[in-house]
Amino acid sequence: MNRVARAGLIAALYIILVFVFQAISFGPVQFRIAEALTLLPMVYPEAIGGIYVGVLLSNILGGQGPWDIFGGSLISLLAAYLTYRYRGRIIGYASPIVLNAFLVGLYLWYIFDLPAYWPLVLSIGFGQAVVILLLGIPLLRFVQKNQEKFL
Repeated sequence: MNRVARAGLIAALYIILVFVFQAISFGPVQFRIAEALTLLPMVYPEAIGGIYVGVLLSNILGGQGPWDIFGGSLISLLAAYLTYRYRGRIIGYASPIVLNAFLVGLYLWYIFDLPAYWPLVLSIGFGQAVVILLLGIPLLRFVQKNQEKFL
């Protein structure tokens, strides 16, 4: 499959998953199922762009405003790059969890004017960890095993 087409497919899948699971994809407590795709840069470098575009468009439609649109997209871009750069190592798996917990937590704390930052870090980090560990790693293993047939 063409790399541009693959990146577009990843972006489209991300957007679809965010809106199918919209009720749990936004806000201070979230389990964004689409984040399972954030490990795909370990297999496909073009997934970096696909994740970025998917997050950007999802967050535009999500209604949380400019912090989420631009901040969330750039955080996801950085996490996707680190996942690619450190593929197969713990930092590659951890970057979408840690960056989202601390940085998305920071701007959501501001957006929602919450009294404490650390509970939000734990909430976002927990949601990210659950999705990436329970869905993202099995998806990654499946794609690695079936690369020539999948995506």
